[in-house]
Amino acid sequence: MDPASQDINLNSPNKGNSMDPSDNMADDQAEGAAANSAHPLPPGLTEEEAEELRLELTKVEEEINTLRQVLSAKERHASELKRKLGLSPLNELKQNITKSWQDVQTSQAYVRTTEKLGEWNERVTGSDLYKKTQETLSEAGQKTSAALNTLGTAISRRLGDMRNSPTFKSFEDKVGNLKHKVVGPRGNGDAVSSPTDTTPTHENPPF
Repeated sequence: MDPASQDINLNSPNKGNSMDPSDNMADDQAEGAAANSAHPLPPGLTEEEAEELRLELTKVEEEINTLRQVLSAKERHASELKRKLGLSPLNELKQNITKSWQDVQTSQAYVRTTEKLGEWNERVTGSDLYKKTQETLSEAGQKTSAALNTLGTAISRRLGDMRNSPTFKSFEDKVGNLKHKVVGPRGNGDAVSSPTDTTPTHENPPF
């Protein structure tokens, strides 16, 4: 090989290396042997079968990457359509919740549960224990209401008796006499002067 054809660039990663294809083939075989030694084949699997599986795996991974790219493009397109239709994420969430609740209500499990609860309610309300409990509570409420009415009547009667008693009348007379002594015979519009009133007048100046 002509030495001039060699890469003499010091910054090149191939500096000082020959461009002989046989060298690259040898490197590939060495890498393949190293990979096989690092990952030994499972028992019963030949090298030819392993190579076919590797090729198929590579093809499947390429298809997966392609599908991911297509899915991403579809999602962007769907977002753009929703934006044009005025569908915000909040509205979409509400629609999803409403649809999910409708699906739950129409599900067989929900229908059976509702029917069971209705049957249990009928059994409970139709049982003798429930009826007796309702009657007892009703009687207790009526008795409580009657007792409160009786208590109110007794209190009103007792207050009336107290007002008509001589002691209460005597107390009213004493209060009336005390009011007459404090207010005097003046009318309701006249003000009562306080004994400690020291408001100055022109006849008795403060100085």
